Amino acid sequence: MNRKKKLIGCLAAGILLAVLMIPEVRYYKDGGTKEYHAVLYQIIHWHSMRGTEGAHVEIYYAGMEIRILGKTVYNSAEEYKARYCE
Repeated sequence: MNRKKKLIGCLAAGILLAVLMIPEVRYYKDGGTKEYHAVLYQIIHWHSMRGTEGAHVEIYYAGMEIRILGKTVYNSAEEYKARYCE
């Protein structure tokens, strides 16, 4: 009986961990940002337009951010300016 209880406990823990790792994908209408959000982690692919500066300059925020249990462990996102001509 003891071995059977351990096996059931391990299977239940494995199934719970698998459920906590399944992400929900969210798409934002800010220029192309995608977010993969699960209970244990969050991955954000930033690509958002922050505004304009002057007549022919747009400001973007782009990169990737990874959060585990709400704490940022990796962030390569930065703001850059894109110039264009008419």
